[in-house]
Amino acid sequence: MSKLSRREFVYMMAVLGTAPVFANSHTRMTNTNKMEDYYKLKPFGNARFMHMTDSHAQLLPVYFREPSVNLGFYSNYGKPPHIVGEKFLDYYGIKDNKRLTYALTCVDFEKHAKVMGRTGGFAQIKTVVDFLRKSFGEDKTLLLDGGDTWQGSATALYTRGKDMVGAMNLLGVDVAVGHWEFTYKAQEVLDNIKLLDAEFLAQNVKVKEDALFNETEIAQQAYSEDTGHAFKPYTIKKMGNARVAVIGQAFPYTTIANPQRFIPDWSFSINDEGMQELVDEVRETEKPDAVIVLSHNGYDTDKKMAEVVTGIDFIMGGHTHDGVPEAYPVKNEEGVTYVCNAGSNGKFLNVLDLDIQNGKIKDFKFTLLPIFSDLIPEDKQMKKYIEDVRAPYKKDLNRVIATTEQTLFRRGNFNGSWDQIICDALMDVKGADISLSPGFRWGTSVIPGQDITFDDLMTQTAMTYPETYARDISGKDIKLILEDVADNLFNEDPFYQQGGDMVRTGGISYRINPTAKIGERISDITLTKNGHKLEANKSYKVAGWSTVGSKSPGEPVWETVETYLQNVKHIANLKIDTPDIVGIKGNPGIV
Repeated sequence: MSKLSRREFVYMMAVLGTAPVFANSHTRMTNTNKMEDYYKLKPFGNARFMHMTDSHAQLLPVYFREPSVNLGFYSNYGKPPHIVGEKFLDYYGIKDNKRLTYALTCVDFEKHAKVMGRTGGFAQIKTVVDFLRKSFGEDKTLLLDGGDTWQGSATALYTRGKDMVGAMNLLGVDVAVGHWEFTYKAQEVLDNIKLLDAEFLAQNVKVKEDALFNETEIAQQAYSEDTGHAFKPYTIKKMGNARVAVIGQAFPYTTIANPQRFIPDWSFSINDEGMQELVDEVRETEKPDAVIVLSHNGYDTDKKMAEVVTGIDFIMGGHTHDGVPEAYPVKNEEGVTYVCNAGSNGKFLNVLDLDIQNGKIKDFKFTLLPIFSDLIPEDKQMKKYIEDVRAPYKKDLNRVIATTEQTLFRRGNFNGSWDQIICDALMDVKGADISLSPGFRWGTSVIPGQDITFDDLMTQTAMTYPETYARDISGKDIKLILEDVADNLFNEDPFYQQGGDMVRTGGISYRINPTAKIGERISDITLTKNGHKLEANKSYKVAGWSTVGSKSPGEPVWETVETYLQNVKHIANLKIDTPDIVGIKGNPGIV
């Protein structure tokens, strides 16, 4: 554990100590004055939910830089999670707290990272989970996993997600949902679920009618052939004297954002009408004291669902990797639904305590708890498990392929430095004019002076459809690609926001107006090598990877990037291709 200066210790205890920091947040245990005990929350109420999401298979502690660009428009302008940097600190009144600044924003990231080290780590998370469970009462506590757990590392890819199933079991996860879990083959998903101790839920994943009619092998394993549900839609959990319903919501656009070819018998949707019917049915027949939705919709989509579906008490969400330190209230026709999110990469744990009286929630306490790896002792059993998982691949994972004097990161609406390296590698190795790389949110950070290992590279590229391509695409079609992704990201209706962040580009610059009409957001596409405007009827050699429709013919992208990095050897003065963004003056979603 790192040693804290007396000055840091004093203000840390004042802000992260016994006093609540955010509205409705917990107080800390009053019988300790150790900073490393900051996670020991004082129990409240009679039912406790712990919630983690989007860990992307990061078993070890990581560096993770929060976004400097997370733009919100229309009804989400200036509202969480679309507030970043200093404006985020001002919004929540935490400007003087270095620990929370480091955990929740990109402000002074490099400086704080060098002092406070990494965040997350399953061995650290288990220590926190075990304490919070035992101190509250194991029979009154549930641990929820919001999905995107089985993908994002080399070991997860090599074991087809089984390393993370084992980690979830050891952690004691009770209920789980999915998204990137569905990028393995359908039978692999079902086999992993059989190994999983947790209940795997999804009210919005159905078996296709033709698969049911033809009685395919996958259809025969459906949770219910009568309703068509591929998985159990909800569960009832006894928590002490309370009965709580947990409904599962998978990422609704999985087969748009990811390959249908791996899971041809399943269909995905928002299914908000089905959600309302299910909530009403559960309320009527099961008489639960509370209804919780464990969701992988994304924050804005969850907020809209909270508006249009009544009867939900809390939505514990994921997908968009937003660390939001409050249970955000959303009004609807029958009352208020609170929306929560728990960030990504094991960096946070949500703790929600409910005071349930006379069949309903009387009050609650909520804390987004940062996992500061330097302050939390490792659980020995989980540490041993992780070492055993990594042992067969350790030599390869630790192989140094380059060094950097710049922070390498991905998360943000537009190109990050890791994305730029991938784009530059695709152009260089493939001899292309332009490169395109998906706007994935997953991927950890590397700080200046740190070696870039193969393990680091795989946090950016480890997936089941990593194949590369190089082909001729017209200027007209390049613009259409940019327009299509921009609409997925900036559509006014959150129910039509169907993917990740903006497609990353190499070799071009462009102007984007996020609030323009569909098909009119992108303009002034220019080749960076010569300043020439992109011509609609001219063909350009474009390199990319991760094709959803069909498998590309090239090598896995990590081979492409490793070849490039071995030639470059050291990253310095990296120029990030950032578009000219129109209409964002004063927007708190950009630094």
